[in-house]
Amino acid sequence: MRGFSWGELEASDPEIASFGRQRLDGKVAYLATVRDDQKPRLHPVTPVIGEGRCFVFVEPSTPKAKDLLDSGWYSLHCGMNDSSGSSGEFILNGQVQVLDDPDARSLAESVSSYRPAARALLFELIIDEAHAIEYPFGRALRKRWPSSTR
Repeated sequence: MRGFSWGELEASDPEIASFGRQRLDGKVAYLATVRDDQKPRLHPVTPVIGEGRCFVFVEPSTPKAKDLLDSGWYSLHCGMNDSSGSSGEFILNGQVQVLDDPDARSLAESVSSYRPAARALLFELIIDEAHAIEYPFGRALRKRWPSSTR
């Protein structure tokens, strides 16, 4: 699996990373996964961003955990404040990496705004692409990272 860490996004495009952090960190967002039958499924999550990484804690008995463990593919979209998109949109696409290292868990918990359940699985979101969309004067201003397809 090759992709980018949140830290690589921050180093390469601090503006998009800052916008993404404001829209995602510690807030409810929507995680799309792929079911066994290849149909999409949507789940609320609370991403945790810090120390150059983006994490999600997931209850192990949920369909969300099964999908992430089986396929690993995700798309994450920030919550919206209103129907006009006044707060902007932020989207990440990529694959997850399950982390069972106690040091990684300790790090994720230290940057989290909430205390996850001890049984929660820890995933790091590996980024293939990030999209920041703002709507100045009602017109979509789109930025993509990386800026070209690999």
